[in-house]
Amino acid sequence: MKLFPITAIAVALSFISAPPALAQSALNEILDGGVLKVGTTGDWNPMSVRDPATNSYKGYDVDVMTELAKDLGVTLEFVPTDWKTLVNGVTAGAYHITGSASISPARMKVAGFSESYVQVEIYPFAMPENAGKFDGWESINQPGVKVATELGTTFEAQSKAWFPNAEITVVEAPARGFQEVLAGRADVFITSNIEGSTLTEKFGVVRIAGAEARAPSPIAMILPQGDQVWINYVNNWVKLKKLSGFFDETGAKWGLVN
Repeated sequence: MKLFPITAIAVALSFISAPPALAQSALNEILDGGVLKVGTTGDWNPMSVRDPATNSYKGYDVDVMTELAKDLGVTLEFVPTDWKTLVNGVTAGAYHITGSASISPARMKVAGFSESYVQVEIYPFAMPENAGKFDGWESINQPGVKVATELGTTFEAQSKAWFPNAEITVVEAPARGFQEVLAGRADVFITSNIEGSTLTEKFGVVRIAGAEARAPSPIAMILPQGDQVWINYVNNWVKLKKLSGFFDETGAKWGLVN
């Protein structure tokens, strides 16, 4: 029988028994680099709105992320994205976290979420001159009715599921579904109560009568699915900020009700 030196055996065993190296958490990367990178679409009023003239952002999400960066002691950097690539940006490491997004089963398959801090409900909207043609959800689900929505959003999936008999127009960012209605190329669009109230004030769109709220959905930040260290930090941060009244105050500032 061939004998091996004890030192050789010890080295071999060290390779066998050594645990695999753990990937660095985004939290460590943020603290080491001094920058929190946030993916945001800049087209969801009043959550995140981009001013193309200054390339700056304002809104509820901006205030939330500014507070998170302040508590981390780092600089805040917004990374432009759109709804169809929002999750991909997190999984590819283009940014550490996103602004507000609906929690959905499809997104949960590939990404993690923070604790929720606000909830949205979905309603259909139209221009006042067209709103009288409809009464309730099923009145929209008719041949000849044009429903506009945006590629990659939960509204796209909902529009296709709720209105199989209608004509669905899907536009790609930076275009928005409501813009198709404003331009007269579509009759109806759906959106959250959050954005809907803002669009009503700004453009005069109205809720369709008889259409009760649908799909109440918790809103949260999207994070890397396997990075439990970073998820734990953000979740505990959300809990602390809820207790301090930060989310209530920020929501009241932007017209959101938690």
